[in-house]
Amino acid sequence: MKLRSSGREAEKIEPQMAPMIDVVFQLLIFFMLTLNIVEPEGDFNVNMPITDSKEAAEEPVLQTDIKVRLVANEDGSLNTIRVGQNNLGNGPNVFAGLNNEILLAIIKPGSAISKDMEVELEADYNLHYEYTLKAVSACTGRLDPSGKHIVRYIEKIKFAPPVGGPNAGG
Repeated sequence: MKLRSSGREAEKIEPQMAPMIDVVFQLLIFFMLTLNIVEPEGDFNVNMPITDSKEAAEEPVLQTDIKVRLVANEDGSLNTIRVGQNNLGNGPNVFAGLNNEILLAIIKPGSAISKDMEVELEADYNLHYEYTLKAVSACTGRLDPSGKHIVRYIEKIKFAPPVGGPNAGG
């Protein structure tokens, strides 16, 4: 079967660039105007000190007021929590117990809550992070009985280097 040709050369169709550029700029403006900037979740008030390593070596090491040790099982679950020499265990209410221990440590007889104390958290290397976050929450405070306001206990929380790890001798 033979195709007919009209005798004219086929016309080349070129797309018009001006309307295409207009559409691209309109889409760009639309996406810029509909962008929602999300605030970061949670405010842990973590302030890292800015010092030289020479200055840090010369300064005397200050004793931390409260030491919290998080011990992990082999699978990364929480084995026990220790506050100083007290062993709190690992039951379902262990973080409520940690909250009570912190409250007892910061309340001084005849005065209000002392917010200038510091907590040092020391966790095993393989401990799941959720337990560390729960410990931070238990140390920083609690909700008041109405459930509307946060009662702050501790503002200063520092982390000790993890215990164990891939390079630890065993």
